[in-house]
Amino acid sequence: MRTSLLIVFMVMAFFFSLSASRDTITPTQPLADGEVLVSAGGTFALGFFTPANTTNRYVGMWFNNVADRRIVWVANRASPVVNSTGLLSITTNGMMVITDQKLKKRAWSVGTAATGLTAPAAQLLETGNFVLEQNGDDSTRSYAWQSFDYPTDTLLAGMKLGLDWITGFSTNLTSWENDIDPSGGAYYVAVDPNTDTYLYTSSGVVVWRSGPWDAINFRSKGLNYKYVNSSQESTFSFQEGDRPMLFVTSATGKAQLFGLSSDAGGQWELAWEEPSTQCNYFGQCGPNGICDASASPMCGCLEGYVPKSPSRWASENWTDGCVRKTGLDCRNGTDGFVVVHQAKMPESAIPTPTPSLAECRLACLRDCSCVAYANDGGRYGCAIWLNDSLWDVVRLDGFDQDLYVRVASSYLDSRVQPHRKKHKKVAILVSLLLGALVLTTACVACVLKKRKTRLRGKIDTKRITKLSTGKSNESTTVDTDIPSFDFATIETATDYFSAANELGQGGFGTVYKGKLSDDQVIAVKRLAATSLQGTDEFKNEVNLIAKLQNVNLVRLLGCCIEGTKERMLIYEYMPNRSLDAFLFDKEKGALLDWGTRYQIIIGIARGLLYLHHDSLFRIIHRDLKASNILLDNCMNPKISDFGMARLFGGDETDFNTRKIVGTYGYMSPEYAMEGIFSLKSDVFSFGVVILEIISGKKNRGENAPSPYLNLVGEAWSLWTTGQCYTLVDESMSKNLSENEVLRCIKIGLFCVQEHPEDRPLMSSVIVMLGADVASLPEPKLPGFAARVGQLDLDKVSKKHDSSTSNELTITLDGR
Repeated sequence: MRTSLLIVFMVMAFFFSLSASRDTITPTQPLADGEVLVSAGGTFALGFFTPANTTNRYVGMWFNNVADRRIVWVANRASPVVNSTGLLSITTNGMMVITDQKLKKRAWSVGTAATGLTAPAAQLLETGNFVLEQNGDDSTRSYAWQSFDYPTDTLLAGMKLGLDWITGFSTNLTSWENDIDPSGGAYYVAVDPNTDTYLYTSSGVVVWRSGPWDAINFRSKGLNYKYVNSSQESTFSFQEGDRPMLFVTSATGKAQLFGLSSDAGGQWELAWEEPSTQCNYFGQCGPNGICDASASPMCGCLEGYVPKSPSRWASENWTDGCVRKTGLDCRNGTDGFVVVHQAKMPESAIPTPTPSLAECRLACLRDCSCVAYANDGGRYGCAIWLNDSLWDVVRLDGFDQDLYVRVASSYLDSRVQPHRKKHKKVAILVSLLLGALVLTTACVACVLKKRKTRLRGKIDTKRITKLSTGKSNESTTVDTDIPSFDFATIETATDYFSAANELGQGGFGTVYKGKLSDDQVIAVKRLAATSLQGTDEFKNEVNLIAKLQNVNLVRLLGCCIEGTKERMLIYEYMPNRSLDAFLFDKEKGALLDWGTRYQIIIGIARGLLYLHHDSLFRIIHRDLKASNILLDNCMNPKISDFGMARLFGGDETDFNTRKIVGTYGYMSPEYAMEGIFSLKSDVFSFGVVILEIISGKKNRGENAPSPYLNLVGEAWSLWTTGQCYTLVDESMSKNLSENEVLRCIKIGLFCVQEHPEDRPLMSSVIVMLGADVASLPEPKLPGFAARVGQLDLDKVSKKHDSSTSNELTITLDGR
């Protein structure tokens, strides 16, 4: 009897030991399907799970002892185990892997293999952070990887959503595909450095914008949140309050906040959701419009503005937005402001340190491009908005926020004294007659003497067309609305195009630095008589870039046409010149640390995403390269030189041309060899630029290392042999994230794959830049990696780019 009882006791003890909870896995204690890790305080659990109506198995995390089991994190979201033989384990060299033991297949892995580790382990912390440790000594504990850096669709208390400017690491929330598929879905939430949080579609289209995260603009719904916007980070996070809460990106395209109820067992209750009304969908009323969900119709124009297209507006098509009723008069300082009460702030606020709202008003009036200002909630004093396009203004009941919109003094006069014209009708008629006489005389004088001062007006693009064709070409004319500059004004601004003001030379001609009479610094691109790029490219750039407004595209301020020879483009001045001047210079390259380079990569990607998907037109740049990426005073990248760009119709997938233009080394194989170009051609060029940014080397140069034919070939060879980190520019600090660099190399190689159908769209690239390296697909053989002599360069018309002496800008006629 005693023996029998002893056996029963031992069996019970054995099964009890198996069921006893633990929070850690080690090389000798993996986690099998059916077992569960539980954090030390019992708050979180982690193990294998199966979504409803499927047989797929995933490793996920949920709140322990909560009846409403909501999965808050998934490890292998893109690679399920198809049976119950999955195993989560730690290798002795510090890698964490999920293995399908039946198929002998690795479904997921994280961490970097290392040697000499004392006690690698993975632990589920009480915060819900699942961490991979490379040693077990608490005094020197370090995390090789943590789940808080790789959220899926849910933000937990203590997690940070946003950008780490030091490491260049970004954290987004990507929705599930649907209720039964946790793989990356159609929506993601990301933090913009301008203090807004956005909900995007997977193609990068904005669905919803939070408005600035401050004490005035964001209704926290009881959420103890924190927004940090500094030189180190731009992040949103929250801490636990009276109850656990979850910030979620749903598969249906909503940003949601859930709170745990106090019921027995607990249920997740929806506390907040956006977009909650039609007005809260991004940009419903177009530029300079304001949306009010309680009004009918819901869209109106800001004060001082009128519908751009009255007929469309009347039919409730508000996409064109509104335009100014009366132009501003910055030079004479007569502009004023009207107040919009209870307003959600427009997009792209610029923080402006000022001691008071009155000082903020003066700061706006001093800047001719400022169109509005507001209190920013006490972080800097105020925020201002530049350029005449205020997006996503919404009137919200209960908001104690005022937006001050800049308007012309004549508009203010019409508000205050609406009957002035009736009282002085005769005087006005006389004044009009006298004014007409004076204007006629002035016009004759201008024709005889030529204009000697700067003139702002609307460019006649038919005139530009005639310069290149000798006749009007209605089909190729696009209406633009950019200023025209008098030749004498540009001569004076550039000190008569002095050599001291030369910034550089390119295929178009010479670029000069200039300063206008109002002290605005400009860059002037002057078409050379011997330029291989002619009036067609000039017209193309004017027509295209005038329609584009994005922080990562260079801004065209105007143009100048004098007679039949002089044609100039006037841009905003970029004090740090072009990216190639830094990358390919050893001394200047040392000024670009990894964080800066990573932000340049992100900025270029956003600029291309705008061109390909988010602008009024789909545009292919066709000449993206390091010398066409300009850097402002904060090292923010701006894509320039749209002379080669082409519009792309909504139903078109690619173009075929007999004239191939661009720069050898950046052109995709199908374009260089067959004249076929598409959005994927720009993606190929972007991939080359990524590899150049990482390595500090040109794709094709005099000192290309043997035996590699070019940088793409070198990167591919190093990738396939597991030596890709040797590609990194030696001038960069060694304190950089290997995972971050690995991700960018992988994306770069993914973009330069030989076949265009294998390359991602820019919308996917944006998502990849914030994704886990392990979740990215493996790249295939890149184009031109092992293709010497396939381009017959004897048939190529070559022109050296003076700013990047090893580049060949080519034009091919025929195929």
